[in-house]
Amino acid sequence: MNYTRAMILKEFNEPLVLEKMPLPELKHGEVLVKITAAGVCGSDAHMWRGKDPRTPLPIILGHEGVGEVAAVEGTKKNIFGDEIKPGDKILWHRGVSCQECYYCKILKQPALCENRWVYGINRSCTEKPYLLGCYSEHIVLNSMTDVFPIPEHVPHEIMVSASCSGSTTAHGFDLAPPTFGGTVVIQGPGPLGIFAVAFAKAYGAGEIVVIGGTKDRLEMCMEFGATCILNRNEVGEDERKSKVLELTNGRGADMVFEAVGSTSAVKEGIAMTRIGGSFVSAGFGEPNGTVELDCFHDIVRKNLRYQGVWVSDTSHTYHAYKLVLNNIELFSKMVTHRFSLEEATTALEKMEAKEPVKAVLVP
Repeated sequence: MNYTRAMILKEFNEPLVLEKMPLPELKHGEVLVKITAAGVCGSDAHMWRGKDPRTPLPIILGHEGVGEVAAVEGTKKNIFGDEIKPGDKILWHRGVSCQECYYCKILKQPALCENRWVYGINRSCTEKPYLLGCYSEHIVLNSMTDVFPIPEHVPHEIMVSASCSGSTTAHGFDLAPPTFGGTVVIQGPGPLGIFAVAFAKAYGAGEIVVIGGTKDRLEMCMEFGATCILNRNEVGEDERKSKVLELTNGRGADMVFEAVGSTSAVKEGIAMTRIGGSFVSAGFGEPNGTVELDCFHDIVRKNLRYQGVWVSDTSHTYHAYKLVLNNIELFSKMVTHRFSLEEATTALEKMEAKEPVKAVLVP
């Protein structure tokens, strides 16, 4: 029997454990992939700490993956209708929807699927086919997984975020697109926020303001197209609001994109949004408190559009995939730290401390 290796989360707050795992026999339509790059997401650190109620133990973490096809059982095609073959370089949509429930069939919103599951998030490695997370040398893709081809010249590390941060951000911009030439405020300069800068620029925003507390990340946002950065450790909340009002002739932002999962950011962001504008909240990946709003002044009187964003569907991964492929040199700057598979726990610690902009495991 052939084996592979994986880093397994057995106990919350404890180091991940390197173990050998058997390579299972594939079912029809399943794809065995040799992982070449696995993204270390901020939400992985939350799961490691036991903050995400969806996390079963033991589990192979990692929902952002890129790799090379090692084997295919039967016939499986990518999103463009091309048959997948061993040796193909691929990216995949992280969630698998049932295609049978009300949200899939009637509403055509598979991101809201009642039976949706995600690699590296809510499937234990005790369930067949076991290899269901990206912190591993191999992963088995379910037959219903949507797969994207990666051109030979593209570095694999830069593609990992397209299926998570990029896809979720694309969903937010799809639900509440900004006004062409208008002002977009982005709260948080992490991977979500950086993708939001890139999408805001692609949508034709005139002013792109980023608020955050990490200097290196803020500077990277400028490289991606931000026109103004506000370091919250140096510029107070009243000053930040005044700056946004100054840029908009006193109106406020057309769109505020929350990418931090902070209740204080929600309060501040809504106060910065103009009458008739959109507040888009994408940063809450797990329960993180409540916020008190004045229903009349904050929402009704402002005719505010408060748009929550929960994960994404394949079309959003496609939009992020194309955005990265069209800006390869730019997105290569986002990957600032690389770790071996055995260093997965260290990578989680670094991401938790916000030292990397994006950390990637290279098995």
